[in-house]
Amino acid sequence: MKIIISYPPLSNEKGCPTLGQNRQFQYFKEPTLIYPVVPATAATLLKENGFEVIWNDCLANGWGSAQFLEFIKKEQPDLIAFETKTPVVKLHWKIIDDIKAFLSKGQSPSGTVPLIALFGDHVTALPEESLKNSKVDFVLTGGDYDFLLLNLSNFLAGKEKTLEDGIYYREGNEIKSSGRFKLKHDLNKLPFIDRDLTSWQDYAFKNGNYKRIPGTYIMSARDCWWGKCTFCSWPTLYPEFRTRDASNVLDEIGQIIEKYNIKEIMDDSGCFPVGNWLKEFCTGMIKRGFNKKIYFDCNMRFGALTKEDLSLMKKANFRLLLFGLESANQATLDRLNKNLKVEKIIEGCKEATGAGLYPHVTIMFGYPWETYEDALKTLNLGKWLLKKGYAYTMQATMVIPYPGSPLFKECQSNNWLKTLNWDDFDMKQPVMQTLFSEEKVMQLVQDMYKVSYQPEFILRKLSSVRDIDDLKYWLRASRKVFGHIFDFKKHE
Repeated sequence: MKIIISYPPLSNEKGCPTLGQNRQFQYFKEPTLIYPVVPATAATLLKENGFEVIWNDCLANGWGSAQFLEFIKKEQPDLIAFETKTPVVKLHWKIIDDIKAFLSKGQSPSGTVPLIALFGDHVTALPEESLKNSKVDFVLTGGDYDFLLLNLSNFLAGKEKTLEDGIYYREGNEIKSSGRFKLKHDLNKLPFIDRDLTSWQDYAFKNGNYKRIPGTYIMSARDCWWGKCTFCSWPTLYPEFRTRDASNVLDEIGQIIEKYNIKEIMDDSGCFPVGNWLKEFCTGMIKRGFNKKIYFDCNMRFGALTKEDLSLMKKANFRLLLFGLESANQATLDRLNKNLKVEKIIEGCKEATGAGLYPHVTIMFGYPWETYEDALKTLNLGKWLLKKGYAYTMQATMVIPYPGSPLFKECQSNNWLKTLNWDDFDMKQPVMQTLFSEEKVMQLVQDMYKVSYQPEFILRKLSSVRDIDDLKYWLRASRKVFGHIFDFKKHE
């Protein structure tokens, strides 16, 4: 049985879609490619269980629709599976129908038409929608879709008699489900990703997080131990938090260093494990000598780390810590259920930089309840942190309420949504009612990036250059910052 895990072409004048392994979708003028850990794990798991697997990322390789359809025709897969998100789900419905129509018109040498499965946060929130609006055959819900895809493939191949909970399908004209998904799988039993199978080099260079390249991604946990922020769509996939053993993660890092000569690793768990797990991991990094071979980056929460934690992380050669700032207004942080005080933001950035680490902060604009003056407070805090060197880098975006998130439900209750056309949920314009114009919302995002061109910021960055890797990093970063300014120009 042949299976293709694909990111089909999404030719769009809006820019390069950031689809794989991404909690918030955007179109970027300057391509950013993130290694999709869970789909790559799915490909590896299938291969290790005897299936013929092909990895096909048309977004990374610049394929168009004609090339993709000819590829499908040539390979004659039994099953195609791909990840979708809210802003592109309608495009994926069309692609699914195009594949079915193309191969139904005598274009398939074998006369068969492949089955197609979708997975991701959008279809987990609205699983029946895609079955009603396209010819997709299966929808895999929840975040363990690597395990579900193996179960589905075994079921189709006659190796298993039942479907695991979480799979939607058709039976005649009826849509049926095997039940609500359950996160019951042991993450330690997953194989280490076959990075050759999944074209790791395609994602190793065009990523703004890496100071040293090539870089790659892993996940020590699924997904965030807090998991209650109302705007986040990934608690839809992972309502429970699970970790791999620290020793298991360290073993994978050792393989990555030895086999692929990776220089930097980003752990994309929603929030990196803390407490005793973190201590064991850092100690292992030092004991095995990995701290002398790679930089390590991770997502983190303000207030989660002690000064002792930060010191140990520095010794383990952690570099970039990604923090969600989101807003400088306490009322907004409370409403988002961030469990965070504004003063902890400043304190956390200062403590991280004081330990020799590099905080990256994420900021959002466009909350329905915030005034323009509220938003300016966030802009000014972000600028101050960057100019003073307490934050190393920053990402500014427009808040988008994804289906399945508590914020989406709040929007429905308060009639805040301006549209339910999923195409518009792409950060090219606000989709929620705001207390000031959408032009001002977008200008705030652009102004956040423009701090990179202010003299105080430039001088601080020039003085921070210590080696050739720093210089190369800032040359790459400057191109991406320039691109982000245009990412938030409204698409006509």
